Amino acid sequence: MTTAAAPGATDVATAAEPLARVVRGDLVESVHLGHVVVLAPDGSVRLALGDPDVTIWARSSLKPLQAVGMLRAGLDVDGAALALVCASHNGEPGHLDVVRQVLAGAGLDADALHNTPDWPLDPDAAWHWRADGNDRSSLTQNCSGKHAGMLATCVANGWSTGDYLDAAHPLQVAARDAVAGLTGVAVDRTTVDGCGAPLFSTTLVGLARSFGRVSAASSGAEARVASAVRAHSWHVAGTGRDATAFMSAVPGLVAKDGADGVYAAGLPDGSAVALKVLDGSSRPRAAVLAAALAAAGVDADVLRPLGATPVLGHGAPVGAVVPTFGPEVAA
Repeated sequence: MTTAAAPGATDVATAAEPLARVVRGDLVESVHLGHVVVLAPDGSVRLALGDPDVTIWARSSLKPLQAVGMLRAGLDVDGAALALVCASHNGEPGHLDVVRQVLAGAGLDADALHNTPDWPLDPDAAWHWRADGNDRSSLTQNCSGKHAGMLATCVANGWSTGDYLDAAHPLQVAARDAVAGLTGVAVDRTTVDGCGAPLFSTTLVGLARSFGRVSAASSGAEARVASAVRAHSWHVAGTGRDATAFMSAVPGLVAKDGADGVYAAGLPDGSAVALKVLDGSSRPRAAVLAAALAAAGVDADVLRPLGATPVLGHGAPVGAVVPTFGPEVAA
């Protein structure tokens, strides 16, 4: 049975180009297509493959922008707590402790969370959570930090909390306005993200532009977000995650991964990158992000171990995921 796209649906495949080749032995086994854009500090396009103006769902890469909207609306958290509001966390104990702290600061507990219940992303954390007799939980789902921040913002304003996921709720209007303002792109589409929160459309270049603005900010909500994720990169993702690794290794970097092959990052001088892998795969994201950051001027030697994505045969490297552009940064 063939299912047609919805009438008027935008096809992200239009104008996509190869971003990375998967080499096994001496053959190119697979090719990941998509779109990537690299912006200079003044916002001009330094490099583009595919269509930088393609309309996308930026998924969890929007979280730092949504956090800016929450801060502007009265959310009063910083440090690790604000990093968790921007996070797609592993569900490790240190993550859950901070989510509980944000909720407690608003006089709430995990029962107030309306995000989709799930296991922790981290395999060890998931094993221990199950071993303790627990089921899937909104607390352990990777977006619980964002949802805790949303609830705390509602409490700070006296807004209702039971319907905080309604796209017309004042909280979501504030988040949408922040996304539109930072990206410079009108939000003309809204849907529902995997966690249940409203998801706002943007363009790839708009996403990159927003990360350049957040990363270069010297004051205001943008600067608070940048400071929090830089200082607490483990809370943004967690053990073994590439977002944490990139921010730990590249001075001043603000980076956020998103589901379905999205990544965005900004540097303190306002340079920025964004990418969308056409098939939604996470496999090439680190290699492509490293290549894009190298094109933005980051030292390729720093990026090489971060972008290295080996292809394994019987547990040993027999190839690699190799970007199609930029300085050589993949092992």
